[in-house]
Amino acid sequence: MLLLRDLAHQAPLRLAAGAFVLNSGLEKRGADEVTAKGYHGQAATAYPFLGEMEPRRFLSLLSSAEIAVGSVLLFPLVPEGLAGLALTGFAAGLVGFYLRTPGLRRKGSLRPTDQGIPLAKDSWLLGIGLSLLADDLVRNMYRLRR
Repeated sequence: MLLLRDLAHQAPLRLAAGAFVLNSGLEKRGADEVTAKGYHGQAATAYPFLGEMEPRRFLSLLSSAEIAVGSVLLFPLVPEGLAGLALTGFAAGLVGFYLRTPGLRRKGSLRPTDQGIPLAKDSWLLGIGLSLLADDLVRNMYRLRR
């Protein structure tokens, strides 16, 4: 039986990441055309297949994804594995954006340029997602051994 004390160490991780991602999604809701084109243009640079999408539609989907991921993290009854999977998938896309966008990293390095710092910090979201997945894996392995 999963007890609240078993998940207490996850609460700060889920709260910090969930609140951050949820807020980001809510901030994008109702953005104007110029903002939508900016986000869309940046995303299409890293992921060219997104260039086919209409900018407002793209930003609406991004906003909805952030709201969903943030909500999953903040809702304590969502299992850690599911929350970790949602965050890991979302954060992998953000880290991929950082890695694929010219000018965000120093030449030949993973270290960010001044312009890349705001995006390089998304790596902590990936770390939190992977930690939640690892917790779930270890907990399930322990249950199987009992």
